[in-house]
Amino acid sequence: MLACDQKQAIGRAAADLIPDNASLFVNIGTTTEAVAQALLHHDQLMVITNNINVASLMRHYAQNKVVIASGEVRSSDGGIIGGAAVDFIKQFKVDFAVIGASAIDADGALLDFDYREVKVSQAILSNARHVILVADATKHERTAPVRIGHISQVHSFVTDYCPGPGFRRLLSGFEVRTIETLAMAADQ
Repeated sequence: MLACDQKQAIGRAAADLIPDNASLFVNIGTTTEAVAQALLHHDQLMVITNNINVASLMRHYAQNKVVIASGEVRSSDGGIIGGAAVDFIKQFKVDFAVIGASAIDADGALLDFDYREVKVSQAILSNARHVILVADATKHERTAPVRIGHISQVHSFVTDYCPGPGFRRLLSGFEVRTIETLAMAADQ
């Protein structure tokens, strides 16, 4: 896993935003899996996921309920994708969504590579009261062809650090709460 330490710190900071007794979506990605790892000792969570790795990790903790989407399982990462997963996600309205992205454009576009995965992510965005985007800074250096959504649809952005004042202004303009784990570590 690239940026393993950064993703673990992002996971812990994002998990700190989620209280016990909450319902949440956790989508596909190694950073979202780091959030799931950090959530293991929360109580009375209802976790709805299209990520087999998250379901497998969390299923051992009886104090939380895990609900897994149906659909095609992508062999590369255990993500559940496609129309059946979208229909499944649309049944819920949850307190939090934890989402990742493969790339983040300077204009705030959240991007990915698989249009089938993106459809599930869009359903997750539409059915959560508070959206938490988790992404390390390398996502700003990448491009991807399929639009998930826009940073304006996010309530909290948890990252290791935010590159450049332009993106910080964009986040501020949309009133996105930004948590930078490197800044937090430096303050301690």
